[in-house]
Amino acid sequence: MYGTHKIVSMETRKENSTNNINEIYWKENCGIAFTLSVIGGRWKINVLSFLLNEQKLRYSELKTRLVGISERMLIAKLKELESDKLINRIVHQQVPPKVEYELTELGQSLKGILVMMDEWGEKNV
Repeated sequence: MYGTHKIVSMETRKENSTNNINEIYWKENCGIAFTLSVIGGRWKINVLSFLLNEQKLRYSELKTRLVGISERMLIAKLKELESDKLINRIVHQQVPPKVEYELTELGQSLKGILVMMDEWGEKNV
């Protein structure tokens, strides 16, 4: 229902633990909690911001911009964003293969939130 981010976080907790039950409850009943679960974290918000500003980026361009991210982490975050229908993965059939990422319409709908977060951060950093 919410993509792989929910599955990954639940794997580390016992299914009937209070923490797990609370996490599921808040993600299903609180818009802020759900939004943060989809875009939260150090890397996903940056991927979304780069794609918002640049329209399309190749995997290697994202890797260069995300200083300090491992290949494994980048692949995982891109898969989560794709699973949550926030980005599209475009594969061009050529040699060598060319893969680009872009925001979906749903991903584009986060523009207002991301701009407001950036403005607030710049003002209060």
